[in-house]
Amino acid sequence: MTTTATPAATAKVASYAFWARDGKELATFYAAALGFQLVAEYPNEAGVPTAFLVSDADGSVLYTFYTARDYQAPNWPQDELPFHLDLSFDDVEAGEKRLLELGATKPDHQPGNGQWTVLLDPSGQPFCISPAANWQY
Repeated sequence: MTTTATPAATAKVASYAFWARDGKELATFYAAALGFQLVAEYPNEAGVPTAFLVSDADGSVLYTFYTARDYQAPNWPQDELPFHLDLSFDDVEAGEKRLLELGATKPDHQPGNGQWTVLLDPSGQPFCISPAANWQY
């Protein structure tokens, strides 16, 4: 008797989702930071836009930002984070300046001995920036 193995089902990430008190504000921030576009808005049951999609030019990367009425930013560094983003730049100083102009803030607590810089996005969620060379393997 011959049996044929069924290939394992594998998934592809369709979207990375983030919650904030103002999903559109956060979508606008990350669209500008990444050079992406706000490509769609979806309303809740009452017809109010609450989900905002941001994508790169070819649609291969998609982020979804949701407005969550009860969202509370983590109390970082006291709270552990379930996830965060790491953004890399060829010119970290210029990248940091641009992100601060877009609405990020820089907390006093900076772990990592200068290997990266922690910023807070407009929702208060920490993310890190570092040189692109740090991510080459």
